[in-house]
Amino acid sequence: MLKSARNKKEKDPEGRMPLADHLRELRNRLVRSVLAICVVTIVAMFFYKDIVDFLMKPVLDSVGCPGGARLSQLTNSGDTKQCAYFTVNGLLSPFTIMLKVSFTTGLVLATPVWLYQLWAFLAPGLHRNEKKYGLFFVGLGVPLFVGGAFFAYKILPTSAKVLLDFTPGGANNLLPLDDFLDLLARMIVVFGLAFELPLLLILLNFTGILSGRRMLGWWRAMIMGITVFGAVATPSTDPIGMFALAGPVTVLYFGATAVALLNDRRRARRRAADPDFGLDDDEASSLDLTPEAIEGPERVGAGELPSADDPARRNGYDDVT
Repeated sequence: MLKSARNKKEKDPEGRMPLADHLRELRNRLVRSVLAICVVTIVAMFFYKDIVDFLMKPVLDSVGCPGGARLSQLTNSGDTKQCAYFTVNGLLSPFTIMLKVSFTTGLVLATPVWLYQLWAFLAPGLHRNEKKYGLFFVGLGVPLFVGGAFFAYKILPTSAKVLLDFTPGGANNLLPLDDFLDLLARMIVVFGLAFELPLLLILLNFTGILSGRRMLGWWRAMIMGITVFGAVATPSTDPIGMFALAGPVTVLYFGATAVALLNDRRRARRRAADPDFGLDDDEASSLDLTPEAIEGPERVGAGELPSADDPARRNGYDDVT
């Protein structure tokens, strides 16, 4: 049932197929992706408590209350420092948290599978250079997303400490576990996608859409836009998270600009040496328009006219018109 529609007897070299085959191919790719996510999700259910402990540990180390008796703890100077407990509210909350954590784990750990299925569905319709850049995008996209997610995981304890310092005196901090997991998931998605911006700019430069000089000219607007994006998109809405997101993305933007400028310089040298550089297999190359000598006229003999009784001669005409 899951056999690819492209594995047929006759294979089109350009990846063309009827609409029904395209839909069948898409269905098969989606089924494989969903199966991979479901398998990893089922396995994660058996380790769900270990996963939750791993997600909670940095925040507990930062703002967790020791001993379970107090909601504030003394520092060396004698001042109190706010701390918090994680709570689970409701009878069904542990079960829903288990499902949420397991599914999120399955979606993240199955990323190589469903990214490959997406790539396998799109690759036959791409040119050779587009396939090369697409593989580059997929190969670096996953590490960048994981890097952004890990950065969010490390930043959250500091954000929690800053936010809990605003707690009024005499108030207790109880953190619902499901709300914390939602916040952590949103931060992971926002940081992961933000770290993909430099890769997208490099891809646009490699395909000839965006030049490095133009990227460099946008630096003021980009810094402003990245800062505003960090303030709006950071789920924790604290300045620590905002600058923690804007700072690395800005550094990555200037790194992408440097790569684009080097690529433009390399492309200019190659184009000066070879005018056909950068053209794809099905694109036009330089043509030799030098006119060639024309030979003399060729004598053509007169053909025979059909007789009046010929069936091809109708109503005085020599053809059916």
